Amino acid sequence: MSLLDELRIPRGPVDLSAYSPGGTPGLDMGKKRGKRRLDALGPALVKLQTKLFAQRAQPDGRRVLLVLQGMDTSGKGGVLKHTVGLVDPVGVRITSFKAPTDEERAHDFLWRIEKAVPARGYLGVFDRSHYEDVLIARVHSFAPPEEIERRYGAINDFEQRLVDEGTVIVKCMLHISPAEQMKRLLARLDDPAKHWKYNPGDVDERQQWAAYTEAYEVALERTNTEAAPWYVVPSDKKWYRNLAIAKLLHETLKSLDLGWPAADFDVAAERKRLAADTIGEREG
Repeated sequence: MSLLDELRIPRGPVDLSAYSPGGTPGLDMGKKRGKRRLDALGPALVKLQTKLFAQRAQPDGRRVLLVLQGMDTSGKGGVLKHTVGLVDPVGVRITSFKAPTDEERAHDFLWRIEKAVPARGYLGVFDRSHYEDVLIARVHSFAPPEEIERRYGAINDFEQRLVDEGTVIVKCMLHISPAEQMKRLLARLDDPAKHWKYNPGDVDERQQWAAYTEAYEVALERTNTEAAPWYVVPSDKKWYRNLAIAKLLHETLKSLDLGWPAADFDVAAERKRLAADTIGEREG
């Protein structure tokens, strides 16, 4: 079974307690072997992503959008560094969504998201995303219930349109346990070099764990469509999280069956022109 099939959640109600944050589904190996496997996957990922980038001038060029959602310390930054970092940065567009600005609040919640959609040929990555508007907004009542309800449908319509336009969407919920989050927060406090990563507000958000779990379960159920399914990625083990998402990207890119674009010039004629070029000889 491919990891896309292994980690894809079924349609219908979602119970996150049924998914072990410390599990390693689909990958029967340990940390050392997992890290070696991730490194070994790099060249294949680069080749496939380069083929994607080479298609950017084609009218039917594809694009891939990786959506990363998860509780604080679940590893969105780690995925960007260790997994997305394997491919050519020239063909990658990363957007980290923070709290909306006053200008963004003056528009519909999808306004700023639309502007960050990757162009043809690119691998786009959303570090947090439009799902914040049905997660934190639901937990903290930043929007009334009827508006939150509307947003689920708006998200589905938005993602369906992207898919119809040639985008493949890979939505990953980085599933971490409260105990592992505590461990990672304490590690940030123990190391002065990581103090800049520590946010006291994360402790306040921990108190809302049950509310966030419910918000995630509702969002996963309501937006787990055939066009843009959700993948729950166990994230207590960093090596598994990084390798799993690398394999999801690899399988996704491979499924596009991309070839190299045909030359829009006469290859033989260009070869003759270069053969007749004497610039190097004159300089010598």
